Amino acid sequence: MKTPLEPFLMVNPKSYLYGEASLDLAKAADQTVAETGLTIFFTCPYPDIRMIAEQTEHIIVTAQSMMPLKPGRGMGHLLPEAIKAAGAGAVVLNHAENPLTFHDLYENIRRAAELNMISIACADSVAEAEVLAMMRPDAILAEPTDLIGTGVAADDSYIDGCVSRIKAVDSHIAVMIGSGITTAADCYNVILHGGDAAGSTSGILNAPDPKVRIREMAEAVCRGLKETGRMV
Repeated sequence: MKTPLEPFLMVNPKSYLYGEASLDLAKAADQTVAETGLTIFFTCPYPDIRMIAEQTEHIIVTAQSMMPLKPGRGMGHLLPEAIKAAGAGAVVLNHAENPLTFHDLYENIRRAAELNMISIACADSVAEAEVLAMMRPDAILAEPTDLIGTGVAADDSYIDGCVSRIKAVDSHIAVMIGSGITTAADCYNVILHGGDAAGSTSGILNAPDPKVRIREMAEAVCRGLKETGRMV
């Protein structure tokens, strides 16, 4: 039986940030982990993985995707071993902006497990989230595609449905809610409704101070965990 993930926040700059700008925000997230104790996953472009991994201590550097191949042929593909060797401890799979076939998603989840990497599989609807749970990723990022980048968070019924149906398949899968997560209050609400994590892109990057927003969100997750008796 897999070990459940601790509750977390995912900072997901996608490809809006790269190089030194990506590193600067990663260092802020790293400091937030040191001060709050909350696990933070930080996604970045592939070329930045090693740089960020070598200059941070606490965040889990996360690849934006990969391909289920093994060392050998595969020119131009994203070799899981190379991503892991660069310093990635986790990988996001099947994001709406980079969808996978069910076959490739399942094979990627298996490859991640072989390499001791955390797999975070993305789902759109509650029904899709339930189906993906049967593939046994470590976490499912549930986010209605039409809300991505809108600043409008999924309603409580969506959160409740994802939590109940994913946990019914496998209680060890962490349930993360994304798309439209803009404020600390949004993160807090996810935790109050039984979610294990929240994640954000535009809610962080469009904030007056993205570094402060990361801290606010992390503190909100921690507050929700304490109030529901789940603080680790």
